[in-house]
Amino acid sequence: MCKRIRLWTPIIFLITLSLTSYTSLAEKAPFRLEIEQLTFGKRHHFFGYIGQSKTIPWNASGRYILGMQIKKVHKMPDEDDDANIFILDTQDKNKIIKLDKTLAWNPQQGTMFYWNPKAPETQFFFNDRDLETGKIFTVLYDIKERKRIREYRFDDTPIANSGVAINGSSFLALNYGRLARLRSVTGYPGTPDWSKGSLAPENDGVFKVDIESGEITLLVTYRQMEIKLKETHPELENRGLFINHTLWNRNSNRIYFFARSAFTKKDRINVPFTVHADGSNLTVHRLYGGHPEWAEESIIIGKNKKDQILYDVDKKEKVGTLGNSKIFPDPEGDISLSPNAEWFVNGSKKDKENYYSVFNIKDGSYVHSEGISRGKLSGKVRIDPAPRWNRTNDAILIPGIDKNNTRQMFVLHIIKNAE
Repeated sequence: MCKRIRLWTPIIFLITLSLTSYTSLAEKAPFRLEIEQLTFGKRHHFFGYIGQSKTIPWNASGRYILGMQIKKVHKMPDEDDDANIFILDTQDKNKIIKLDKTLAWNPQQGTMFYWNPKAPETQFFFNDRDLETGKIFTVLYDIKERKRIREYRFDDTPIANSGVAINGSSFLALNYGRLARLRSVTGYPGTPDWSKGSLAPENDGVFKVDIESGEITLLVTYRQMEIKLKETHPELENRGLFINHTLWNRNSNRIYFFARSAFTKKDRINVPFTVHADGSNLTVHRLYGGHPEWAEESIIIGKNKKDQILYDVDKKEKVGTLGNSKIFPDPEGDISLSPNAEWFVNGSKKDKENYYSVFNIKDGSYVHSEGISRGKLSGKVRIDPAPRWNRTNDAILIPGIDKNNTRQMFVLHIIKNAE
């Protein structure tokens, strides 16, 4: 009998099959994958962040895809390196429509694009930096009005978006100046770090900003994290805490994030936390590696050894396995669950190419993609797989290198086979 684990509501079952069964499902998969290149030219085009927590590049109707255009891709941006913000019109031969510019971006995360959940047809968020003061802030832009309709600026504690709640109520925000100092690949060059005087400051951490009112709340402080870390990891040496990957769950009531320190060292701190949306129930978890993604309310999809696992943050234990190592050769890769929770994609690296494993949770079928070139870029400017679903659960935006060695945007289409 197959073990069944509830993954999402309405009820969808993850069926744990034998390796033989999975192999036959791959051979008889009811779908195939086709790759389409969206952008071309001498300049580089990309979206940015991984598609965790429903980070969707397409607007509500699916006509427009958000993107950035940059001149140089071989190094981290300088303080005055701006990026063009555009939408790509899929109904007009993928025409690029330039809208604005930003000074707050990096090659890994872009500028933290998010369509506004309460107006996803025309409004999106991105981060920017004041050229004179260096202070960062978040912008709400409307493509119908072709202008910024709001800026979220906090002069004493300049922070910017790190994740929009799926219900559109608020966004999480970080001090990207601290990130630029302690892990530059995730920060914005030229941004002041206003909490640099402390290894675990009480006035910095994970912030929450109410989108409608603009009210700011310090949800979790670095000092709180340090206290929790010492309770469970008394041997760890804090060399300056910072945060990566602030992820809202699908109910917008929990947040998963990593507290880190000395990330490039062997004795680094790299510990996951969860906290409720009101700042309560701060909890330390066991590190399961990878780039986690939320499934149902309390379930995280992560990695343990060679397995893609399901971990319950309330029970603090593994509660299931997704697929197997044949389907997901690198469970520590970039992962994303489709909006309807019926599909799952894992992006992995091999040599100079990215590969994608697309898995149908309902019937257990899967397909591996062809390799997509990631060129010779590495280190801080590397091209991670970073898969991002569309809203109709049949296409995934991915990065890649064109034949002319420019970084471009591609789409992995899921095509149903004729019966």
